This record gives sequence, structure tokens and C-alpha cells, in this order.
Amino acid sequence: MIASGLRELPHGITLSCRTAGEPGRPVLMFLHGFPEAAFVWDGMLAHFSKPENGGFRCIAPNLRGFELSSAPLDAKAYRPKHLVQDIAALIAAEGGKLECLIAHDWGGAVAWNLATSHPALMKKLAIINSPHPGTFLRELQHSPAQQAASAYMNFLIRPDAEELLAADDYRRLWTFFTSMGAADGHNPWLTDERRAQYRAIWQRGLTGPLNYYRASPLRPARPGDPAASAVTIPREMLQVNLPTLVIWATQDSALLPSLLDDLQDYVPQMQLKRVENATHWIVHEQPELVARHLQQFLT
Repeated sequence: MIASGLRELPHGITLSCRTAGEPGRPVLMFLHGFPEAAFVWDGMLAHFSKPENGGFRCIAPNLRGFELSSAPLDAKAYRPKHLVQDIAALIAAEGGKLECLIAHDWGGAVAWNLATSHPALMKKLAIINSPHPGTFLRELQHSPAQQAASAYMNFLIRPDAEELLAADDYRRLWTFFTSMGAADGHNPWLTDERRAQYRAIWQRGLTGPLNYYRASPLRPARPGDPAASAVTIPREMLQVNLPTLVIWATQDSALLPSLLDDLQDYVPQMQLKRVENATHWIVHEQPELVARHLQQFLT
């Protein structure tokens, strides 16, 4: 059974969380991306909390800005150090060390940063279609193909992005699932019930989710805005010295497979699982496969 509730953190931020499994068991934490919310992990929470699948304590927070979590209006409040602080505090509240941190998309960006800065907070890391900051920066600076694939990010930082995305019953947001989804634009998982879940999240406000993009320079350069071209990241902030599983759907049109090139230089204990017939929304498209890869990694 999945429960939901609010967790007040010591630094004044509240995260709404979905949980399953008995407190005191080894903890798995799941971090979602954009334009999603913690509910996307419900199937994983139900699976991994079962005794036959490990009987884990599972928790999926809504990141700051999403659903009922605290949503500061200032984009600066969404810089990496603040996002990392939220999850580090939540891990402390859940016992201090995770069996594994599992993350997708923007949740993965937080997870990569947490793994480099606070590796003692987890035994293992699992990333699903979320670029490592080192390879992402490289590709944004040198790959025209990745620059074109990430061009949408500069739309999302517009001051009128909230209004544009909400227009016509969120028409532009729905296209994220089609344009980054199956080649024919058909997504059987996007049922009326699932659409209602997404719509309910978006109706709570889009400023918090969009502030992730506004706070980050890791996006393509454009006239008057150097963005990623002006960024350097010290090597010590890029090294992940943890057993790490990377699940990568190779038909992700926003995050190209070249982001995997030389990834092992930053993540020497990496296991890579390429999934050829899946897109950015692999957690929705092939949940059984994702769960199987995670199960093997955890045992």
C-alpha cells in the first residue's frame, strides 16, 4: 500500500512524499523528473516493498517546486546545492544511508550531484536517462546534435513559459510525451487516468518545475547568453566512486546516446544497460524491464 504525507526538513523546506514498505527496512529512494512528479514511481514502490522483492522501505519525494512540496518563487532557490540539501536531509530523516538512490531526468541531475558530494549517504546509485554533468557539458559545448536536441530548454526559461505551457489544456506539455516518445507519437501508457494525474500536478503551478531550467546554465548557448559554453566544472565534482547502474533508453530524442561516451571515466564502477526499443519515458513504457534491471543490481 502506498501512503502519502509531508516531511518537514530542518532547513525549512517541506517535501511531499509517497512511501511504501516497513520503516526500519533498507531504504530505496526514487527521484522524478520534469514534467512529472513522485507518482510516476508508484509501480516501483509497490514492487520493491514486497518481501519477495527485497521488502525495502521505499520513498519517492516530490522535489521542491512540485506537487505539495515547498515551491520558492526565486529561481536561485533551485540551484544544485539547495536541491542536494533537500534530499540529503530527507535521507537523514530516513535513517542516514540509502541502499540505493534511483533517479530519472532532473531527479538524476540531483542524484549525480549528491553522489559526488555526499557519497556516504548511499551504498549504490541507479540512473535512468539522466546525463552525467561531465558528459552533458561536453556535448552541449561541442555537439551540434545535442545542442539541437536540448534547444527546448531555452524555451522553458522564457518568462512567459508558464502561460504558454498551460494554454489549450497544456497542449505543449503533452507534446513532451509525444515528441520525446514513440516515433509514431503513440504512447499507450498515457491513459485518461494517467493524464488526469499529470493534469492535477500541473494545475498546482509550473513556476517551480520551470525554475530548474532557469537556475541551470547547462543548456545550449544562444546570442547574448553563453549558457553551457561559459561553464567549467572541477574534475573532483564529477567523479562518482559508487557502484552505479545506468539504464539508458537509446531512442531518447532529447538525450542522445553520445552522452554515454567515456562515461566510465567519471563512473568507474558503472554497469550500463542500453535499451534499444524505449524512449525518455522508459519508466512508463517498460516498467517490468526497469524493475528487473534494478532488482539484479540490488542483489
